[in-house]
Amino acid sequence: MARRYDTRTTIFSPEGRLYQVEYAMEAVSHAGTCLGIVAADGIVLAAERRFINNLLDETAFSEKIYKINEDIACAVAGITADATVLINEMRLISQR
Repeated sequence: MARRYDTRTTIFSPEGRLYQVEYAMEAVSHAGTCLGIVAADGIVLAAERRFINNLLDETAFSEKIYKINEDIACAVAGITADATVLINEMRLISQR
């Protein structure tokens, strides 16, 4: 049976729990690592791809490093679909 307290981040359960926050923390624990290194002559961005689900096709991977504009890049850890919204917003803001 579905809980009525797990649909919003601002509704506490009778036990005082925020289920949406707990779900997000669980997703973070499965996310791959992202790393950015600044050197004297450049910057290195690296992102780990994790294949947790054996049912997923490993050849159909999603990108983890995105170019925002000529001066900005972004590395993504976790669910790429969630990050796509933020990346598109960053691209729009950088065009202004």
